[in-house]
Amino acid sequence: MKRLTALMLTIVFVCMAVLSGCGLSATDNSENSSSTSTASGTTASGSSSTDANGLKVGFIYIGSVGDVGYTYAHDQGRKYLETTLKDKNITTLAVENVPETAEVEKSINNLIDQGCKAIFATSFGYMDFVEKAAKDHPDVKFFHCSGNKSNGTNFVNYFGQIEEGRYLSGIVAGLKTKTNKIGYVAAMQIPEVIRGIDFFTLGVRSVNPDAVVNVKWTNTWYDPQVEKDAATALLNEGNDVIAQHQDSTAAQIAAQEKNAFAIGYNSDSSKAAPKAYLTAPVWNWGVYYVDQVQKILDGTWKAENYLGGMKDGVVDIGPMTDLVDADIKAKVEEAKKKILDGSLNVLAGPIKDQTGAVKIPEGKVMTVEEQQSCKWFVEGVNGKINK
Repeated sequence: MKRLTALMLTIVFVCMAVLSGCGLSATDNSENSSSTSTASGTTASGSSSTDANGLKVGFIYIGSVGDVGYTYAHDQGRKYLETTLKDKNITTLAVENVPETAEVEKSINNLIDQGCKAIFATSFGYMDFVEKAAKDHPDVKFFHCSGNKSNGTNFVNYFGQIEEGRYLSGIVAGLKTKTNKIGYVAAMQIPEVIRGIDFFTLGVRSVNPDAVVNVKWTNTWYDPQVEKDAATALLNEGNDVIAQHQDSTAAQIAAQEKNAFAIGYNSDSSKAAPKAYLTAPVWNWGVYYVDQVQKILDGTWKAENYLGGMKDGVVDIGPMTDLVDADIKAKVEEAKKKILDGSLNVLAGPIKDQTGAVKIPEGKVMTVEEQQSCKWFVEGVNGKINK
């Protein structure tokens, strides 16, 4: 009897060891465990609440989730998707730090291998790789952020009228500056960044026509040292408010070190530079993610490009800190109310370029095509664009 008991115990221990080696335990529960992408790049976890018939949704990020910037905003949208559709058998997988190279294609293929039937690729430079993947995988739906390509079947582009948030943050900067010199740390010389500078400047000059926005290019989306160096150079040139189209908070930190002010981007980053941060144009990507995934689940999804605004809730201006005076806040809220009720369209003419030539005549509105091909600065911008 003792020998039989010992033998049974030995079998139990061996089985436990085998299970442990396979990463399993008696308390493992696939309904509550985290699903982690093994795609190229650093992985980010997504929650799993699906069975074999559920929908897997993949996300590809240019940066790190923890940077409180562009990637962070997208990942907040992913989490909002999970929370909102938690009872709809949704699994999300995300992969971070994927450069705008052939690594994109590897990441896409790995996500598809893991069962993803919808993939959101969130950086401009991913566009051509996503276009190719859409041809190779017609049964997968692809969503590309900030681009201008689509195929009308399983590949669409999406973005938001962040120009509305830029315009409002420009009002804050225009009323806050004492030198009438505002610095702008800018990433890539592409239409998305250029028109952001333009509409920020239009907001500035709507309340302060004497102010000038000075641009320095970094030619990178995320490089804190390069961003900080550009901001410091602008501050040394007399700019007393710094704005940005960058993924880190380095420009805001530089402003704080020089006793200046800063406009952030993507999300509320007030904790990074509390003595400098004023506000930021922000994204609420989850609004779009929930809408599209719900349509896929309902069988009503159509391959339609998207460019939403404040009315949709996908863009906004973030909370203004106590560094923003009450009268400035009132001006911003007044303009925001007009945007929401349709009495103010920041894309409407007349809009002049740097040379004084009218680019958008009075009575006309900048079209989507004109936005996606914008390669000119408005009046009030001091900066150059490579042709």
